[in-house]
Amino acid sequence: MAKRIGYLGPRGTFTEQAALLYDPNAQLVSFTGIPAVAAAVATGMVEEGVVAIENSIEGSVTDTLDVLIHETNLSIKRELVLPINHYLLVKEGTKIEDIEILFSHPQALSQCRQFLERCFPQAQRVAALSTAAAVEEMLKSESPAAAIATQRAAQLYDVDILAQNIQDHSSNVTRFIVLATGDHPPTGQDKTSLCFSFAKNKPGILYRVLGEFAQRNINLAKVESRPSKEDLGQYIFLVDLEGHRSESIIGEALEKVQEQTAMLRIFGSYPKYESYKEK
Repeated sequence: MAKRIGYLGPRGTFTEQAALLYDPNAQLVSFTGIPAVAAAVATGMVEEGVVAIENSIEGSVTDTLDVLIHETNLSIKRELVLPINHYLLVKEGTKIEDIEILFSHPQALSQCRQFLERCFPQAQRVAALSTAAAVEEMLKSESPAAAIATQRAAQLYDVDILAQNIQDHSSNVTRFIVLATGDHPPTGQDKTSLCFSFAKNKPGILYRVLGEFAQRNINLAKVESRPSKEDLGQYIFLVDLEGHRSESIIGEALEKVQEQTAMLRIFGSYPKYESYKEK
């Protein structure tokens, strides 16, 4: 029986593309939001879930970070990085000069900001649950409309492509993660993601914690912070580091970090990403 993988749908999203590249033989199940994908994995509706976590232009996907930090005990099993090429899609016969509304996911609207400001300064921008859902909204619109979505969405919904590669930066890529009930065994080319917080804000406390990694020559690939949602000025720090949590030197550093923090959560260790060309 094929593995069931949840993703942010409907069909035609970048997340579906990532899921297909991760496991083309899987049974894909679409959900309307990132929390729903995580809930499906946690309850056994699907074995794994694919969600976006970071974009090279717009930064982290906050819904995914909040799910990892606050809403689930799931692990990161894999990561994938895909180039993101946005297409301007319309109903057959729609003219450029007639477009009054532009539908897309908020991240896609942001990634195409310059194009939209230059070519459609008067058009209303409307957020959709996903890029594919934006096409559905565009098709239902009574006013002349367009959607920013994938080339696959154009094929699935049989709509016209008015423009391609409309993202503001040609290097636009998105990092996706695979959520599961456990992470990945060591491969020798791994990464570990975690978060931690402090009970009180003291001078040098973050410096000392990050120093535990520096002293052991552990490279940090990413460091960022998110509000704790508990009190103003309280933050949770998120770190990606090179290496697997099972390695002795990584384990030693994590023990020292735990001693100095109020909360430490390891999201998982997994192979470093593979890059794919758009299909």
